[in-house]
Amino acid sequence: MTHDQHPFLDLAPMSAAEFAAIEDKVARLLRTEQDVVIMQGEALLPLEGCIRAAAQPGTVALNVITGPYGQTFGNWLRDCGAEVIDLAVPFHTAVTAEQIRTALAERPDIDFVSLVHAEAATGNTNPVAEIGAVVREHGALFYLDAVASVGAEPLLPDAWGVDLCVIGAQKAMGGPAGVSAVSVSERAWKRFADNPRAPRRSYLSLLDWKERWVDGGRKALLHAPAQLEMLALGACADRIEDEGLDALMARHADAARATREGAAAAGLAPYVHDAKDAAPVATTLRTPEGVDASAVVAAALAADATLPVAAGGGALAHEMIRVNHYGPDARIDVVERVLAVLSEAMHLQKP
Repeated sequence: MTHDQHPFLDLAPMSAAEFAAIEDKVARLLRTEQDVVIMQGEALLPLEGCIRAAAQPGTVALNVITGPYGQTFGNWLRDCGAEVIDLAVPFHTAVTAEQIRTALAERPDIDFVSLVHAEAATGNTNPVAEIGAVVREHGALFYLDAVASVGAEPLLPDAWGVDLCVIGAQKAMGGPAGVSAVSVSERAWKRFADNPRAPRRSYLSLLDWKERWVDGGRKALLHAPAQLEMLALGACADRIEDEGLDALMARHADAARATREGAAAAGLAPYVHDAKDAAPVATTLRTPEGVDASAVVAAALAADATLPVAAGGGALAHEMIRVNHYGPDARIDVVERVLAVLSEAMHLQKP
């Protein structure tokens, strides 16, 4: 064993200026003028932190459920004492702006709307631009989980009236899972500051970042940064800038289109019925009656363990196959290999 410098271990300390420069790269990616805070944990950290900062007894929240994360957000909101109105739509479709408008008209006191942009778990995506216009007209605070959509499809929090836009780098961006970011509007900061129950002096606290980092001119970090993940996030943003965001999104759209078009030859049907509701980050496929999706995925991975495929979660495990064509796997050759192996695995599973 030698004492040679290790590329993962022997790193110079990260300065506040370097940290802030990576935040600026994320802001450019989101095309936002809002404050961007990079949080030192997986995206569940800002997702939960935003809800706990915004919600309290008296909050009336419209929580849109188009997949499993919507259910999680509803649980957090209720835990904060909010009254939660769940708007659930079938997982094979998307919510519409008109459905949101109707729900808001029925309860004019709704002051918080939570939505997932793209649900990688179910393969759908929601029309955030249209929904944002409706929410802003109503006046509610708009919270968006864009972890699976960023880099795969257009995401414009400022133009769409998104007050809290949470992203993670581990999907379409092709980056690390251990850090995440959120853009925060002035309206959202005010909501947080006015909430006596918002986390303070806590790892969940966005107000700590506002008061000690943003308002302090980003001169002193709150704690030691997750340095490896931060460096990886910066490199990830650089790579996206080099490729071009439009080119990255086009790769994802092409991979999604190829997966839907090639599914029939493999004996599979798209789980999301309408292509306009299908997320470009991942495509979900339905197995025929009597064919266990989990068994098909197991056979496919036994043939090629590198395939970006998984069975659906929970009750969907026996009927759904998810093709995760995101990041470096958003390529036609990857999709063709996945479909070829799935076709052979389907053949082996048929009675």
